[in-house]
Amino acid sequence: MPIYILATKLQNPDLVKKRKEQGEKWLKLVREKVPDIKWIAHYAILGPYDFLDVFEVKNEKEAAKVSLLSRSAGATLAESWTAIPYTEFLELAEDLK
Repeated sequence: MPIYILATKLQNPDLVKKRKEQGEKWLKLVREKVPDIKWIAHYAILGPYDFLDVFEVKNEKEAAKVSLLSRSAGATLAESWTAIPYTEFLELAEDLK
């Protein structure tokens, strides 16, 4: 399955006390709406975004659902990117020779 990265910024980062509860609620909703999702990683990060999620889903429509659910759960910003494993990238580069 394709790999996607979701970077999100919280709407109200002051809600740290409720973060675990809100995160679990969002995760449950994503699992209901995108049952085939496979989580690879979840990070709290420094910089312009608060969280970075790496996951696999069957296509870009499923990835868009994850992003939209993030926005509906209180993220101010949500960006999704396609990721290519490095070894596959090297194979693509080799094909160009």
